[in-house]
Amino acid sequence: MYHTAAKVFVFTSNMSASRVIRCSIIRHYCKRTPIKLRVSEALSGAGLGENIQIQGWVRSVRSQKEHLFLHVNDGSSLQSLQIVSRPDVSVLPTFGSAVEVTGCLQRSPSQRQPVELQADKMCVVGECNPVNFPFKIKERHGIEYVRQFPHLRCRTNVFSSLLRIRSEATAAIHSYFKENGFMQIHTPVITSNDCEGAGELFQVEPSGNVKEENCNFFSVPAYLTVSGQLHLEVMSGAFSRVYTFGPTFRAENSQSRRHLAEFYMVEAEVSFTQCLEDLTKVMEDMFRSVTEHVLVHCAEDVDLFHTYVTPGHQDDVDAMLKKKFSIITYTEAIDILNRSSEKFVFPTKWGCDLQTEHEKYLVKHCGNIPVFVTDYPYDLKPFYARDNQDHPKHTAAAVDLLVPGVGELCGGTLREERLDLLSARLAQNGLENTYNWYLDLRRFGSVPHGGFGMGFERYLQYILGVDNIKDVIPFPRFPHSCLL
Repeated sequence: MYHTAAKVFVFTSNMSASRVIRCSIIRHYCKRTPIKLRVSEALSGAGLGENIQIQGWVRSVRSQKEHLFLHVNDGSSLQSLQIVSRPDVSVLPTFGSAVEVTGCLQRSPSQRQPVELQADKMCVVGECNPVNFPFKIKERHGIEYVRQFPHLRCRTNVFSSLLRIRSEATAAIHSYFKENGFMQIHTPVITSNDCEGAGELFQVEPSGNVKEENCNFFSVPAYLTVSGQLHLEVMSGAFSRVYTFGPTFRAENSQSRRHLAEFYMVEAEVSFTQCLEDLTKVMEDMFRSVTEHVLVHCAEDVDLFHTYVTPGHQDDVDAMLKKKFSIITYTEAIDILNRSSEKFVFPTKWGCDLQTEHEKYLVKHCGNIPVFVTDYPYDLKPFYARDNQDHPKHTAAAVDLLVPGVGELCGGTLREERLDLLSARLAQNGLENTYNWYLDLRRFGSVPHGGFGMGFERYLQYILGVDNIKDVIPFPRFPHSCLL
């Protein structure tokens, strides 16, 4: 019977009266119990010719004499579903309001959308006053303006696209590790160690009546984690490949476009390895695998960024995926910087820590593709970094991955598995009592191993070309700002 109605449409689609007749015929054959669908499912053609129900938020409203046209989105797709209704609805939906619509899904006569929903019933679930709503229906709001409304910015096209990309990239990271034999470990958020040794820690203390005077809740000082690495090293004594993916915290008083007080880290540890190349291979493979997955499965959302937010960035990402990442040593990097005519704010001499300006220049020098920098000065790296005793200069088996526009994306090291050298390093730093448990890992069945961490928000910054890290996380935390 629906095919009969479709034929009526084919021969009379240009006539308004015929459209009304066609809608009546379709409604007659669509009185079955509605199928609840997401907007993305309806747009794909699922439920075509069926009585369906969709729920979402109004993105546009256009009223004509005989029809009311709405575009409704539920966050499952960048595209919205067009709703065609009678103009005499009891409550006229407004831009931003939440609605529930039931009707028959059919092919659209317009080439701008594949299907449309002929509404039989429409209910306004949540009203919205478009005058007071900070986002206006016909305006394209800048990313800085949208950032002022962390509780509402998910309603905008750009930020909803970002959240879909972020979700898909998260799934792709888990898939990569699972397919390559890594086991996921849930490392603790509260810890008693300072993995990085930088002292940028948030201390955890109970509040109110729970707090006891001059007494730590855990009997020792406890902090929000800066890294899950040491816990992964524990697990690498029983499992050859492990990873974690979760929130980490740094009490760094920075307002830069690259730093957050709370961010997500992807960290992995590989046992039975004595070569940095084993780590760089995992870093590069993961990076490529996740990026290719996102470009395929979030094509429309990524294109939105590359068209309206960061024009031309798509070409840079495509070019990157076609080339192998470069590898240089720290010593070579210093030579490149010293030969440069660039005027750097921070001095460039052997033994200095590479700053963002140095990292960005090195990437540019290497052809604007990601570059691995290896074998850093031993004194720049934490106590767990393996000593390169055979190098003419005192270096550590450490590697950073630098990417265009961001700088450092990943950092990793081979871990010092030799008990005597590790004990001496801890004693030198006055940490032998604090990390006695860490020495046990070397006393009982130790193996050569190494690992790395990747800042997830910086990864999103790079592939999308977003300038400010605060625009790639749902609720950014930074000094003097903890909204919601």
